[in-house]
Amino acid sequence: MANIVQFENVGLRYGTGPETLSDVSFTLQAGAFYFMTGTSGAGKTSLLKLLYLAQRPSRGVIRLFGEDAVTLPRSRLPGFRRRIGVVFQDFRLVPHLSAFDNIALPLRVAGMPEDEIDEPVREMLAWVGLKDRTDARPPTLSGGEQQRIAIARAVITRPEILVADEPTGNVDADMAERLLHLFESLNRLGTTVVVATHDFHLLNRIPNAHMMQIEGGRLQDPTGSLRNPPRGALPETVG
Repeated sequence: MANIVQFENVGLRYGTGPETLSDVSFTLQAGAFYFMTGTSGAGKTSLLKLLYLAQRPSRGVIRLFGEDAVTLPRSRLPGFRRRIGVVFQDFRLVPHLSAFDNIALPLRVAGMPEDEIDEPVREMLAWVGLKDRTDARPPTLSGGEQQRIAIARAVITRPEILVADEPTGNVDADMAERLLHLFESLNRLGTTVVVATHDFHLLNRIPNAHMMQIEGGRLQDPTGSLRNPPRGALPETVG
């Protein structure tokens, strides 16, 4: 498979403090599924921000979709970001908008005509099992329902890459399994999926997933396997 993401010796520093990420190098293959693991504060969220272009690195090279993302003109950033779906741990739904309108938001921002929005949004609501919650506003939804609306919003534009930051952190084990099945279904359609999680019990749920472990701002890759990560079962736990 072709590489859709390439990081080469990437470093990230906030202000004048020490580097949050140091010498991070890896590639992501188009259409593959990745788990990113690491303890709290290891640098997972910072790495994801670089991946979905919310942050520029302090040094190094990042290539997305075959282009240099570090030197990308600001005028082209919106188009690139539309190719990347993001599911945030805290959902970031608009509280005064209905479930329907939260999911429709990326389509409206992209300028889709209003008469073309209804069908894909209702398809998304059905896909995440919430077709009966169309008019509900986020404060009236459970944590699992809010997370599913957030996933639907992230994938409504059919992104080439989906990035999810601790998507199961606020839901119970049964809901975590349901959310993971949604990500797996999307991956089968060809989307590259990256799920950051500290829940090691999820790691074996996707048999063909790759694993990336980050600790202390560095990618833990003593064998060099993450550049071309092998497919196969993941370990039960991560040290």
